[in-house]
Amino acid sequence: MTGIPIMIIQLILSLSFLVIIHECGHFFPAKWFKTRVEKFYLFFDPWFSLFRTKKGDTEYGIGWLPLGGYVKIAGMVDESFDTEKLKEEPKPWEFRSKPAWQRLIIMLGGVTVNFIAGFLLFALVLGIWGEEYLPSRSVPNGIFTDSLGRVIGLKDGDKILKVGAVDFDIFDHRMLRREVVINGAKTITVERDGQVIDLPMEDRFIHDLSSNKNKNSTLIGPRVPVKIDRFSESSPAQAAGLAVGDEIVSLNGTPMFINDLTKTLRQLKDSSVTLVIKRGGQELPFTFKTSAEGTIGAYTLPVLSVERKKYGFMESIPAGINKGLGFLSDQIKAFGQMFKGKIKASESLGGFASITSLFPDTWSWEDFIRITAILSLILGFMNLLPIPGLDGGHVVFLLFELVTGKKLSDKFIEKATLVGFILLIALMIYANGLDVFRFLKK
Repeated sequence: MTGIPIMIIQLILSLSFLVIIHECGHFFPAKWFKTRVEKFYLFFDPWFSLFRTKKGDTEYGIGWLPLGGYVKIAGMVDESFDTEKLKEEPKPWEFRSKPAWQRLIIMLGGVTVNFIAGFLLFALVLGIWGEEYLPSRSVPNGIFTDSLGRVIGLKDGDKILKVGAVDFDIFDHRMLRREVVINGAKTITVERDGQVIDLPMEDRFIHDLSSNKNKNSTLIGPRVPVKIDRFSESSPAQAAGLAVGDEIVSLNGTPMFINDLTKTLRQLKDSSVTLVIKRGGQELPFTFKTSAEGTIGAYTLPVLSVERKKYGFMESIPAGINKGLGFLSDQIKAFGQMFKGKIKASESLGGFASITSLFPDTWSWEDFIRITAILSLILGFMNLLPIPGLDGGHVVFLLFELVTGKKLSDKFIEKATLVGFILLIALMIYANGLDVFRFLKK
């Protein structure tokens, strides 16, 4: 199975796992402090559930609305707004009867588990597969650019040396985006035609680089030679004597790189061309005619010297934590850029379609675990925001109580939670609406 169905399956499996461990983060502390948990649900169950069973005081089930999950803790104002029991005197086993520090631990349990899971999943990926990267030293011919790369001032053949104050030792277009958009790098230092120059990064480039329409833009790529991987039927190149494994050096006397070949050939339809190839350390010329479509009947691959860093068990854990902390740091900085108005929230927001697009269209355990790690940290981070209806909103109320010694009334918390819940529903509708709008614009 490939394509959109496998992407949706990965999304459901990933979110189901994350929701369950998040709710376990609330469930177990509540049990430890002898607080009654009335429900534990994966997905929401308005009107009916797909499955349910009761064990002790708790009903366990699966709802039909896959927008998250919940644990219903007795004596707590939550999104169910079941406040009838709150009119009665507090019972010893209710949430509201517990000391503020215990309630705080119960509320922080979910995000804590998500953060820990994110760090450990990153460590798992590094421990099993390591980390693949392309050293910039392995790209001696510089970069090729797409239209967005050219907008910010880069040119084919540039060798990127630094982005801001950070050395460009690893060839990674995402690092370039991150430094400009999130860390506010003001220059990109490149070597161009033998000279070192600084390209100024204007504030307007931040919008271009963070725009949702440009999210799939590669921006830059390594300008590397290509070699022949296989031939099509009736291949002009194969008929002329080219073989699998040949490295293409030039076309009609012009050096050829991965970004140039197809584009150049399309301008030479049904034309005689001379390809120089490298085979066994020798450069050999071949002259033949292209097809009417401007092809040579060969499938090519870039000649890349990709490396993979391996981690031992004891190395992978701190490396995974550092990777997770770096990701969280970027999220916080991105929020800061939004508040400054440099990044538009509408460009960064997305609904379930945007989340689904994170997954590859074929199954890969490495990608699945890595993306689940990212989503776990995002879930923990978003739930910690001080918005009533989220864990962070409850944490703010409890911190107020711990600092002042005054407990906020259930009525106030109920109204604040209702306002927060309405805001969250509106935000969810808006985010998914953006996905629909972007799809219709295509």
